[in-house]
Amino acid sequence: MTESHDPQLLKGVLSLLLLHLLAERESYGYEVVQRLQAAGFADVLEGSVYPALNRLLREGRVQTRLVPSPGGPARKYYRLTGDGQRALAESTAAWDRHVAGVRAVLSRPLPSMQGA
Repeated sequence: MTESHDPQLLKGVLSLLLLHLLAERESYGYEVVQRLQAAGFADVLEGSVYPALNRLLREGRVQTRLVPSPGGPARKYYRLTGDGQRALAESTAAWDRHVAGVRAVLSRPLPSMQGA
């Protein structure tokens, strides 16, 4: 059974996930969606990925190139720029700090709820 992810939490880390996937290898948009779904984000749809890719493009974190497709129109492939590599490193470090802080709070013992 595939579990869904909180849309607000996912929205907050989608750019980080996209940067990481594109650092692994250059991909076209729908391929990125498929890779996210294969990684367990089955509820991620093109409607959220394409706007995020376009935002990364506007920010100069990714660049594109058109590649002819054997079965249709050319595909737009996305790959990281130098700014994208730096953003990936910074965002990964920030995510690690965030997770550590959340884990520190959630690992605290709770008082017993006797009489509640």
